[in-house]
Parts: sequence; C-alpha cells; structure tokens
Amino acid sequence: MTGRSAEKTGHSADEILLAFAAAVRATGVKVTADRSLSFVDAVGRLSLDRRSDVFWAGRATLCASPEDLPAYQRTFEAWFAPEHPTGYRLQVTASPVSAAALDNDDGGADGGREHLRALASSRELLRHRDVAVLDDAERAQLYRMFEDLPVRLPTRKTRRKHLDRHGDIDRIRTLRDQLRRGGEPGPLRRARAPRKPRRMVLLIDVSGSMAPYADSLLRLAHRVVEAAPRHVEVFTLGTRLTRVTGALRVPDPENALALAGRVVPDWSGGTRLGEVLRAFNDRWGQRAVVRGAVVVIMSDGWERGDPTLLGRQAERLHHLARRVIWSNPHRGKAGYQPLQRGIKAVLPHVDYFVGGHSMQSFEELLDVVANA
Repeated sequence: MTGRSAEKTGHSADEILLAFAAAVRATGVKVTADRSLSFVDAVGRLSLDRRSDVFWAGRATLCASPEDLPAYQRTFEAWFAPEHPTGYRLQVTASPVSAAALDNDDGGADGGREHLRALASSRELLRHRDVAVLDDAERAQLYRMFEDLPVRLPTRKTRRKHLDRHGDIDRIRTLRDQLRRGGEPGPLRRARAPRKPRRMVLLIDVSGSMAPYADSLLRLAHRVVEAAPRHVEVFTLGTRLTRVTGALRVPDPENALALAGRVVPDWSGGTRLGEVLRAFNDRWGQRAVVRGAVVVIMSDGWERGDPTLLGRQAERLHHLARRVIWSNPHRGKAGYQPLQRGIKAVLPHVDYFVGGHSMQSFEELLDVVANA
C-alpha cells in the first residue's frame, strides 16, 4: 500500500509515514519524534504493501494510552482510505521533510563514531528548536503552532456531591433514606464530587535577559487564557509588577500582544525579582487569586538585588499556593547547572523546576500544570 503510493507520487515511504505521524499528532495525540521514528522502523520490518501491517505498527508505536486509539483510528482511515490517493494527502497535510544527522560526542575518526540519520518534518524539528535563535520564517511558523497547542488546566473536586450511580457510596444520603423508612434497609445511594478548573497564575519575566523568550511566553500565556479566561491570571515581572490578564483576553494573539506591550512599562528593562515578587505577595497573595492556585513563574532567575529576599518571597508564595512551578529557558539545555544566586535561592521552595525554551518544553510544562 505505502510502497505503491510512494512509487506513484515520487515521495519516499519514510516521508509518507512521517507525514501520517504528524497528522496523528495534529489530532491531539502526543506523538514525539522518537515514536515517529519507531513507527517508520516498525513498518520497515513489516510489509509496506499490507494495510493491516501499517495500522498495527502505528497503533503500537504512536499511541501511548487507550484514549489515543479513537483519534488514531479516524486518522488512519482518512489517511489510508483506498478511494483517496496517498500522494494527494501528503501534499495537502505534510510539511517538507529533511534529513537530520545526529552525531554522538564520544571520540574522533578512529573512535568508531556512530552516525545516525533521522527523517523528521520541519514542524517536528521546530518543536525542539530554541525559540531564541529562530529566524523570521521559523518564528512565524512557531506562532501558528501555538494555535494547536493543547491546554488542560489543573482541576479540583467540588465540595458538593451529585448523585451518580457509578460513584462512591454516599453514607449521609443512604442514612437519611433509611431514617425515612423507619430504619428499614434499602438501596445504597451513590454520589460523586465533580471536578472544576483550579485557578492558575502566570508570572512572566520580561526583563532584558528574558527578551528573546518573552514574546513566545506571552503567546503561551495567551493560549492558556484563551482556554479558560475566568480561571487564569497573568502578570509580568521586571522592575515592577504589571497585570496583563485583560490584554491577553483579546481573541487575536497579535492584537493581544500589541496591547500587552503598551501596558507593560518595563519591557526589556532591569530585574528586581525579589522586590516584585514581594509586591505580588502583598497585593495578590492575601486574596483568593493565589490561595490554592497553581503558580507558574517563567524566568531565568537572574536577580540583580538581594537573592535572600527572593528566596523568602518564594517561600512565602509556596505556603499560599497549591503548587509553585518555575520554568527556566536554560533548564532544558545541555550542560545547564542552577548556579545563579537567584535560582539557588528559590529551588528549595518550588515544587517543579522545568525548562521553557522550545515548543516541546512548553508542552511538557502544560502537562506538569495539568497534573499539579
């Protein structure tokens, strides 16, 4: 099936399979680069002309949970439907494919260095790129990728339970029914506490050291606000604290960021994280905005003031919030060590310390937030 399609369209079988993996990922399935390559390798060990072999190879390598199976099934049937030529779907859906050489670092020419070659779409490659080094064309493509970024807010159980025959036994309702019957036993009443979104607070560092990442972080914040506008608050950190939630509630991301840029007075300025975080705790920490919320701080931790003050304010925030997550754009880079005084001061008071330099790290951050 795939082999004949490749001959007719001029595209290699690997290109067609990788484009199909990208289509599965576009439906919301968490298809990583490793899973895509495992899919290509699995199909290569089977028959390319057998539709069932391709189906089961993709199901075994691209799907990570039973929730992924319906989306995978629909995508496969649409992609490899006999009445639609595969070449047409490839031209419409797939991104350009290029070869990426991955070399290890374990020696010279006589060391037997192993060379690995992996095919990946430009979209997949862009997911792993540092947003600070992208050119204008790549940055424009990255901005379009934010529109498809899946967002799941953390949730909490409500206090009021609702009747649900599949829920836990509701002892109070069961006892009340038994009292109404004069003590005669009867059926058990069951109830379940539904879940509702938990409040989320984003604190984004827009100082000079974070300038290459500030635009992407605000777009990420806009995507989160768009998903749940009533449960998300966004502030910028620099030389002062600025609330930009209202600006980011504008539907169009370009207009929202332009409005936020006019609201923030200290864009690409200095950094006084300790003082600004103290101002945040004084004004917003005593309200329901922070209590029980998941707080995400996006900063490289570059503190020009007293790091002791920053550590005390991070500890104070940790006592108020449910979870404190610190996203550092340098965290996901090879060889990074948390040696800065600001980072060393706050690490004992954060629950998660994650990266924040690429689209992949943004997705991982949102996964951490959803499970916080």
